[in-house]
Amino acid sequence: MEKIHSQILIIGAGPGGYVAAIYGAIKGMKVTLVDKKRVGGTCLNVGCIPTKALVKAADIFAETKKSAAYGIHFENASIDMKQTIAKKDEITKTLTDGIAFLLNKHGVDYVQGTASFLNNTEVEVSGDFGSKVYTADKIIIATGSKTKHLPIPGLDNDFVVDSEGLLANEVLPESMTVIGGGIIGMEFAFIYGQLGVKVEVLEFLPNILPNIDKDLSQRLLRFAKQNNINITTGARVTKIEKEANGNAIVTYIHKDVEKTTTSNLVLEAVGREPEFSGLNLEKTDIKIGKNRGIEVDETMKTNLDHIYAVGDATNIMQLAHVASHQAINAIDNILGHKSAMNYRFIPSVIFTSPQIATVGFSEAELQQEGIEYTTHRVPFSSNGKALILESNYGFIKLLQKAVTKEIIGAQVFGADAEHLIAPLTIALKNNLSLEDIKETVFAHPTTSEMIHEGFLGLNGEAIHYLG
Repeated sequence: MEKIHSQILIIGAGPGGYVAAIYGAIKGMKVTLVDKKRVGGTCLNVGCIPTKALVKAADIFAETKKSAAYGIHFENASIDMKQTIAKKDEITKTLTDGIAFLLNKHGVDYVQGTASFLNNTEVEVSGDFGSKVYTADKIIIATGSKTKHLPIPGLDNDFVVDSEGLLANEVLPESMTVIGGGIIGMEFAFIYGQLGVKVEVLEFLPNILPNIDKDLSQRLLRFAKQNNINITTGARVTKIEKEANGNAIVTYIHKDVEKTTTSNLVLEAVGREPEFSGLNLEKTDIKIGKNRGIEVDETMKTNLDHIYAVGDATNIMQLAHVASHQAINAIDNILGHKSAMNYRFIPSVIFTSPQIATVGFSEAELQQEGIEYTTHRVPFSSNGKALILESNYGFIKLLQKAVTKEIIGAQVFGADAEHLIAPLTIALKNNLSLEDIKETVFAHPTTSEMIHEGFLGLNGEAIHYLG
């Protein structure tokens, strides 16, 4: 069997793998990148990007219903789901083709095939070309994640899909049941709810979006109702059956009472887990942590000096931008530039409607760690651009250490949350002072002015609202 050696062998071409490959090549290294499916991984193909394309479609459709206030009238606006999916696919292809182009231009040897460890140093790659054995000075595992499944009877029915299946669905159902009220479940609930589908969300835990503060998740419930979404928390799904007419009957236990809900489609959205199928990690000495991800240190190195892991394979934070940052961190450390990952100020955006974005500590975390803090809210109703965007219900919440006055957390609920969280992340990551922000000029009219107002408000100097 042919043997090939590279300086770096990367397994997985998602946001962790392809970023490591390009960055490593830019730094002058000979890089081989292997993936059994396609460039872009879950994020570009069946995750972040295609989902947000559907979010855009849902937002456009929702805007047609509000346009009359501005004197713009639509007669019986409708949605062609087949065209919507085609547009999503077009966007995805543009991005994945772009990544493939960059890999080629940077001289990365991209191999489409299945990688399997033979031992700690050799990896067999099998594809249409047959099989080859690869060795490398350094190996980076970036195999991503896969949909997690619960042992619920009836999940094999044809009307049950996971997020990947739903992204290919060209028929808009009249009703849908979502099992799971986490980020994936709630984003799809709002997409389909805004498109007029009757959505029922069943969440096992006491709250939807359990990793964010309750004041944010509770406020979102109000908007869920406005978008055809009914949410039941504390619901344990026990089985899924098919009605005579082909519809789904989902049975669940709520407050010790057995109940059922009926719909055309069922989405299983209970999270994702590391994808190691076919990798044969058992033939290596690589350690798996308690979180079921590959155990790594702050440099992204495993317990083996020549093997690193990044992204969802580590199961530290399942975010594409974290995977990409870990990838750069890993390459820097491989090159001898000591760099340590810090997860304290990682931004996260939930693309519901309204959007939710967070960075730094949450109130729940501060309470759990016994850190004394104060909160300060900036109402969107004080901002002209927010009113234009009809987001006067929103707010920015700043969390400040009671003693040192250091800003250690920020949360945004409302329009432009995806953009507002970036300057807030910069401020927190770099420990910018109230004076630093006060002396920074923010463009008008923009929602970002609320960040300036918020920092002024911390000193009781807010201009446009009673701080």
